[in-house]
Amino acid sequence: MTYAELESWVRAGGEPLVVRTSGSSGEPKDVVLSHAAVLASARATLDRLGGPGQWLLALPVSGIAGIQVLVRSALAGREPVALADHPSLQSAIDALDAPVRRYTAVVPTQLYRWAAADELGALAEFDAVLVGGASLDPDLRAQAEAAGIRLIRTYGMTETCGGCVYDGVPLDGVELRVDDDSANHGGQIWLRGPMLFDGYAGQTREPGSWFATADRGRILDDGRLQVLGRMDETVISGGVNVPLPAVEDAIRRASGVAVAAVVGVPDAEWGTRVVAVVIPAADRSVDLDELRGAVEAAGLARTWAPRQLLTLDELPMLPAGKVDRERLRQLAADTP
Repeated sequence: MTYAELESWVRAGGEPLVVRTSGSSGEPKDVVLSHAAVLASARATLDRLGGPGQWLLALPVSGIAGIQVLVRSALAGREPVALADHPSLQSAIDALDAPVRRYTAVVPTQLYRWAAADELGALAEFDAVLVGGASLDPDLRAQAEAAGIRLIRTYGMTETCGGCVYDGVPLDGVELRVDDDSANHGGQIWLRGPMLFDGYAGQTREPGSWFATADRGRILDDGRLQVLGRMDETVISGGVNVPLPAVEDAIRRASGVAVAAVVGVPDAEWGTRVVAVVIPAADRSVDLDELRGAVEAAGLARTWAPRQLLTLDELPMLPAGKVDRERLRQLAADTP
């Protein structure tokens, strides 16, 4: 899909967009997005950010995050600059118009790579950098903010036309609720608003109804949403409920760990075996006992700690920049 095609669709309307989900945790689905829903989302984003501007397109337009960059650009009347057309991040930024507002949307993996290449500081030239699609390491966020970068953590999905909760606060028109947290692991997140999808291909959903996401979260004391992970990311291992995102966050902070993901795989003894998949930091090694200790040191139950360690040079990724957890589960299950 090109900018010219999206610009015409934004201006004149037309048939709904059909966008395939990333399939990061299961089978991809074809999501039907109306013209009204897509524009409601884009306009709410621009209102929250402070007005229209020019965008750097740093994500593929096969997914909703990249599509929304094109839509927001069309509403602003300014063609985006595609990162893929330039040899470096800085050269792409230099191609943006001046003195209009500047925005981009990225995934955490891109921030990590730019930080490793000492290019992160270039993002300080943007009025806002939207970050979504995966969990954001707190240390990486702190590093970016210390460099003067205005990061905005987004939460959303294809079914919501992209991000609809920014830094824990719903965009205008978006309603949010969380089920009771009876197990102290968060409750299911529900959303409602004009940005919601019409249904999946071949199915329809009732207009104006609440959408039950596959995510778990809780409302903090200041009223903001904290996303804790997917509902299906709590596994039962040895009879104990283990919230994998909490374990993953603890392991990311462990000494010698550059990148980490945690998955559960079937196991004859434990029912589900918790596996830490780690990219070690440069010139460092990591062992399972250290990671298990890091989980306990983070204040989590020792029974949540991983029982297997898999080290990789890089994590398998989906086109939208999300970790391919299905592939990780296969790799972990196939590794003794």
